[in-house]
Amino acid sequence: MHGPILKENLEFYIGKYDIWSRYEPEDDGVFVAYASIHGNTADSAKELAEILKKKGAKRVAITDLAREDMAEAIEDAFRYDKMILASSTYDAKLFPPMEEFLHHLMSKNYQKRKVGIIENGTWAPMAGKCMKDILASMKDITICESMVTIRSKLKEESLAKMNELADEILKK
Repeated sequence: MHGPILKENLEFYIGKYDIWSRYEPEDDGVFVAYASIHGNTADSAKELAEILKKKGAKRVAITDLAREDMAEAIEDAFRYDKMILASSTYDAKLFPPMEEFLHHLMSKNYQKRKVGIIENGTWAPMAGKCMKDILASMKDITICESMVTIRSKLKEESLAKMNELADEILKK
């Protein structure tokens, strides 16, 4: 009536439920979720994912919130113990796919994670502040101090900040 009846490997399923009920991550890794308008934020997020891999991240998953399945993104946010959010600024706010994603996490009681932020904005980047404000309403979220600001397109000075963010998010 409500799903399959489990008869085998019960320890596995009970273990998963125990992890989920305590809002603990399943895996050590970094989930990179980005919302990009013209592709520059996407390029920055992909570059950071490569930096994380080179620095020894056990697992790195990446999702385009504007074009991929939101349910899968939420699943990955809960699966990994660390997350990077990268968003374009849109009308002095967040690009709507990122805002929607964060509100889904908030409604699901997202907690006990470390989060890094990349914002993009040509004139007045505001995405970082908006993401921080939403994250601040969540329980036991550690926001990395090394926020990266991209002004339209990734440049050398931003790349140095991305390396700092990668080091901070991977630090135990």
